[in-house]
This record gives sequence, structure tokens and C-alpha cells, in this order.
Amino acid sequence: MWPFNHLSATFRRQSEQNVAFGESFWRDDLGVGLPTLSGERVTWKTTLEQTTALRCGLTISDGVSTVPCKVMRKDPATGRRAEAEDHPLSDLFGYQVNDWMDPLQFMETVAIHAVFTGNAYVFLNRVRGRIVEMIPLMPDCVRVEQKDDYRLVYHVTAKDGTAEEYPQETIWHFRGPSWNSWTGLDVTRLAREALSLSMATQNAHARRFGNGIQSTGMYSVEGELKEPQYKRLRAFITQNYVGAKNSGKPLLLDKNAKWHPMDLTGVDAQHIETRKLQIEEICRAFGVMPIMVGFSDKAATYASAEQMFLAHAVHTIRPWHRRFEKSMRRSLLTKEEVKAGYYFKFFDTELLRGAAKDRAEYYWKRFQMGMSPNQIAELEDEDGYEGGDVHLVPGNMMTVENATKAMPGRGIGDNGGPPLDDEAADKASAAANALRDRMNAGRVLSAENEGKIRSARDNLDAVLAKLDQQQET
Repeated sequence: MWPFNHLSATFRRQSEQNVAFGESFWRDDLGVGLPTLSGERVTWKTTLEQTTALRCGLTISDGVSTVPCKVMRKDPATGRRAEAEDHPLSDLFGYQVNDWMDPLQFMETVAIHAVFTGNAYVFLNRVRGRIVEMIPLMPDCVRVEQKDDYRLVYHVTAKDGTAEEYPQETIWHFRGPSWNSWTGLDVTRLAREALSLSMATQNAHARRFGNGIQSTGMYSVEGELKEPQYKRLRAFITQNYVGAKNSGKPLLLDKNAKWHPMDLTGVDAQHIETRKLQIEEICRAFGVMPIMVGFSDKAATYASAEQMFLAHAVHTIRPWHRRFEKSMRRSLLTKEEVKAGYYFKFFDTELLRGAAKDRAEYYWKRFQMGMSPNQIAELEDEDGYEGGDVHLVPGNMMTVENATKAMPGRGIGDNGGPPLDDEAADKASAAANALRDRMNAGRVLSAENEGKIRSARDNLDAVLAKLDQQQET
């Protein structure tokens, strides 16, 4: 076991001053971010201060953390799947992952780190080979190095500047989409121009309201202003007319002073349109539907919004779920456990639920295809009932077992399964003959009933004919 006592004491004092030891994004310009064409510098801190980017990150992290993630096991012999409640990781993902975080908070933090930096790092505290605690690390405190033999090592820096090297087995490195295969792409850095333009327009609006409604311009007065007069006029204007609290006040000046604007108005600069466009640009960078951050155009309707929510679950959240599942399977389970059938599973079926009417129609079709009532109840997070595990097939809704017996030489659900043994074949043949006899008996009864109906009709016609003759005479 690695020196966890020293590690925990070090990691719990992680500080932002270690940005110089992080990946290239954290090293650029001493951690203050890269310059952009708009003049704004973009870091993960300033990105979090943008409401659109913040909501994108929280939307993804919510979709990861609020959906149950369980340790499952598929029995290699029977193929049956069940929750592995006896596995040690089941308690971590079901109750708490460390002394101060529950599973939801833990997954939320890991997801946010991955969204904004492309990488998330978690120290795995193992005792006798078992993971007993997981501690998320600040991304700016970890530097990944790939050795010549492609082995990864992690340099972790503490607040006091001390650094230690840890092997890959002690760190769960969850990465997003990657270019070099061992570190995730930094979306914050790659989308810095879109983020910086959003920052610039937001700051421009803030400064405009901070300086008053009037745009930047020039005052002109008749005559010459001496330095004391200039300072007095400037102080008077600043005190009485600058700032949002003074907006709308009439401007009172002497010496026939005039105001000459020299800047574009907010309408001329199209700030509103630019800010709306940047919302879509930022959402595009993070792969989030704009409607999920509270932005929609006039073309969106209730019906289309429902499809947008479904598209978000399928094309945004589900890829993150699958990425987490594969990463946890590789980093948190041993090869022996994987061979034994253990795996991680996000139960995201509830995200794909449509309207009640659509679900009912879907379940009815699945029921006709052989899904049992208890399986349908499980998809709705409801308890089943005794006898609800029966599987039916269309037609006369006989059980699958009886339908199989009525088809000699066929397996359940196939078009030519393995042949039955002699005894089973005899039973199946007898069942088929009995079924044919019942069908033939039905045909005989139907023929007899049809003859009786025709005879009764003939008698009725004869009676009516006699009545007609009597009326004529």
C-alpha cells in the first residue's frame, strides 16, 4: 500500500498556486491563461464565471451524478445479470467514497473536472489490494508523464511545493476525448476564442452600465478651461452622472457645454445578437443542446422541445455514461473480477422515458414480443408481483414453453434450434397432435353450426313464402 497518510494530508491542502506544475494549459503564461483576439484571457476559473459554460458543465455533471451507477455481475454460466451487492465497491458507490463525500458529490466533481479540463484524477486508497477510499485531486496539482515504455506516471504537487511520483495503479485517470491517447483534450483551451468573445461582450455591457447609459464621448465648452476648472468639472460629472445609479438624470452644465458621442450604441454594436450567438457557440463546444442551458429560439415548440430533451439524453449524457463505465471497469476492477463478470452500469433508462401514452404503447408491443410484466414494472422502477415473470407470445397468448413444445425440433425463440431428445420429441409431437385435434374439432363444430344456421334460414324463408301466398288469396 502506498503512503496514504502522507498523501491524504498533502492532497487535502491542495492550492491553486500549483498551476505551474500542471499540464500545458496551466503552465501557459504562468497560469493566467492564453491571450485571445478579444483581449480576454481564458482559464478554467474565468470559464466557470461564464453562465453558459457553467450551465453546460453542471448539466453534464448532473446527468452523470444523478443517474444511479451500480456494480453489476453477469453470471458466465447462466448469463443472468444482477447487482453485485457483495462487492466492496458497491458500498463506495452506494453510500460514501470517502469521509466527506457521498457518491453523487464525488461523481459530480469528477465530471466537472473532466468537462472543463479534459482530465480528472482520483487517488485510490487500497488496503490489501482492495479500494477502500477514493479521493479526487485538483487537476492543476497533477502532471502526467508518459515514459519511453509508454508507462504513465503521475507527479502530484502539494501546497508546500513538495511533489511525489505515483504509478498508474494508484490513480484513476478519467480522461475525455483524447488526441495523444493519454491525456484528454482541453475544451476550455480549444474553445477559448468563443469563450473570450462572450467574456468581452459581457464585460462591455457591465462597463457600459457602470459608467452610465451614455456612451463614451466628448464634452465641449465655450472658452478655455483652466486646470482647476477642468478638475472641478470632471469631479462634478463623475459624482453626479457616472454609474448605473445616476442613469437617466438630466445633465446640467454651464459655459454652453455640449455632449458629442464618439462610440457605437448598444444597438449599433449588436451586443445582444452577439451574446446570443456566443451562447450557441459555447454550447456547441461542450456538446450541449442550447435548450438545456435555458436558451431557445422562437421556432422551438413543446413537441420539438421534448425531442430536444431526448436528444440531450442520447447524444450528450449517454456518451459520458459509457465513457465512465469503460474507464471505471479498466481502473477500478481487476482482470480477475472482469473475467468473473463484474462491470459498472449507469441505469439511464429513466432519462429516455417519453410521455405516458408513448411508454404504454411501447411496453404493450414489448409484452407481445415476450417481455414479462415484471420486466416492464422494473423499467418503471416499480415492484413486480408473484406470477408476473411469465412470458407470453401473440395469438392465443400461450406461454413460450407450451409454444415450444408444440413445435418439435425448435428451440425457444429461434427458427431451427437444437433437436430434442426422443422422449422430449415424443411429448412435443403428442402436444402438436393434440393441438391439431382441437383445431379440427373446432372446424367440425363450425361446419355443424353453419349447417344448422342454413337449415333454420331455409325454414324461415318457407314460412314467409306461405304468409305471402295467404295474403294474396
